[in-house]
Amino acid sequence: MSDQQAFETLAIHAGQEPDPLTGAVVPPIYQVSTYKQDGVGGLRGGYEYSRSANPTRTALEENLAALEGGARGLAFASGLAAEDCLLRTLLAPGDHVVIPNDAYGGTFRLFAKVVGRWGVEWSVADTSDPASVKAALRPTTKVVWVETPSNPLLGITDIALVAGIAHEAGAKLVVDNTFASPYLQQPLSLGADVVVHSTTKYMGGHSDVVGGALVTADAALAEELAYHQNAMGAVAGPFDSWLTLRGIKTLAVRMDRHSANAERVAEVLVSHPKVTQVYFPGLPEHPLHEVAAKQMRAFGGMVSFRVQGGEEAAVEVCNRAQLFTLGESLGGVESLIEHPGRMTHASVAGSALEVPADLVRLSVGIESADDLIADITQALG
Repeated sequence: MSDQQAFETLAIHAGQEPDPLTGAVVPPIYQVSTYKQDGVGGLRGGYEYSRSANPTRTALEENLAALEGGARGLAFASGLAAEDCLLRTLLAPGDHVVIPNDAYGGTFRLFAKVVGRWGVEWSVADTSDPASVKAALRPTTKVVWVETPSNPLLGITDIALVAGIAHEAGAKLVVDNTFASPYLQQPLSLGADVVVHSTTKYMGGHSDVVGGALVTADAALAEELAYHQNAMGAVAGPFDSWLTLRGIKTLAVRMDRHSANAERVAEVLVSHPKVTQVYFPGLPEHPLHEVAAKQMRAFGGMVSFRVQGGEEAAVEVCNRAQLFTLGESLGGVESLIEHPGRMTHASVAGSALEVPADLVRLSVGIESADDLIADITQALG
């Protein structure tokens, strides 16, 4: 499969040649733990044990690499499992990481409560501000971690600019590309060393599978990551891999609708009298709108906003929503609403990453935009 083909073609075909035995156009679910060897060490296709490799997972990993323009993709049991593997591959006690001041609460928890316990240090920077990133660097910095768009304030980081800063300091740039998906943004082409995904979100797209991924263009680093993936064992199962592949086939058309719907919702929120601030990189007034327009195909399906009346008013908006389902996660075909301070970002309370108490986050689905607007309007009262 040529990597010169269009994204939409790669999403459907990369890593997914028809089954040689039956001609099935969808890769089979190889629900198997071990494989018959043709003599000791005589492996068929390199398969010996499904923690190390499984044909269904291989199909997903080849697909992920093609979509991100990487040398290799690796699929994990969750996004945090992917992050954990990456950090334990790249870091050792005494090393330092720069993390963003706006990031997924689970990522912060991994740094603050887990990785920090074995001697890895971290500091916080506003990654949308190059001066802030430079100020946070230390001689021991090995990784600069970026989310763009960020969670939940939809901040934008200039990937190419920060990649240059990180590399000049001898550090690797890691970009969490979950909010954008590879359809909207390809960080490796902009200088990132590793891309992270929670494939639970837009890649799977149907709120029915949990998974994670790492993709890199560095073949040597890919081998190190694959070694740790096998050694640590938090791999994607065959059925989860199959579900994720199924979701990816429609990623392009879904992201087009997510983005279009989110733009309409954001425009309505901007003019609503009970909304005090809207966070959406597609708005011209977003401080880094031009950077987002430069490095993204469209602006994605996530919108956050603040409401008059403080925390309780924000909670009430979440409770009154009907078509927007109150729930954590994002990126599914159905629209979700949540209160980050009490839900997805409760773990950052009291830290430099604490989110505003009056903040509401929307994952705008692919329903009728008119129906979504009607629902959020009535929820605001």
